[in-house]
Amino acid sequence: MAFFLQDGNQLFTGALVLMLMIAVLEGVMMLIGVGISDMLDNLLPDMDIDLDAPDTEAGGVLTKLLGWLRFGEVPALILLVAFLVAFGITGLLIQMAAESLAGFLLPGWLLAVPVLFLALPQVRFVGNLLRKFAVGDETEAVGRQTFVGRIAVITIGKAAAGSPAEARLRDEFGTTHYVMVEPDDDEEFSQGQQVLLVEERGSNFRVIKPTSQHLLNNN
Repeated sequence: MAFFLQDGNQLFTGALVLMLMIAVLEGVMMLIGVGISDMLDNLLPDMDIDLDAPDTEAGGVLTKLLGWLRFGEVPALILLVAFLVAFGITGLLIQMAAESLAGFLLPGWLLAVPVLFLALPQVRFVGNLLRKFAVGDETEAVGRQTFVGRIAVITIGKAAAGSPAEARLRDEFGTTHYVMVEPDDDEEFSQGQQVLLVEERGSNFRVIKPTSQHLLNNN
């Protein structure tokens, strides 16, 4: 335990502790029906990343890096956890080797940058793996714009004009998504009520009361 708490290791140990805290929080939130992963993905802007486009058109090197890491193709929370694990373990392994060979630890701040570059390919590997085997084929990736026309259920809060609430819906592949919804008119929708998504506006969706029994039966 003392090894993990030494000055040169605190940065990498902290990354692993943060990963564990996220895992515990995700588990607790899932028990009450709220997924941090979906919430995080919904808060982040949709990104149409073209890795073949010139830097000036694709938003620069950062955009290409995010695309290379499969950002937008697998849940952002999974990529974050993969990065924390890769960063923490890689840093600690290097420090173990340094202590074994040289008898002392390298400064954590000096090691952080090379460990960062060593961690990124590991995050990409996890992203590729999940994209193929866990999340599903690329054909099953759906954009938020496809949520328009679907029925959602208010899960937390009351949706009113200027006061969005959280709602849950399922896409055509049965994947659950959580979005923030706001009435398109002066109506109010309480927890448990069904709503019809009619428009994406910013990070929220405009909703109305569904009147079609066909939609209610098929969502």
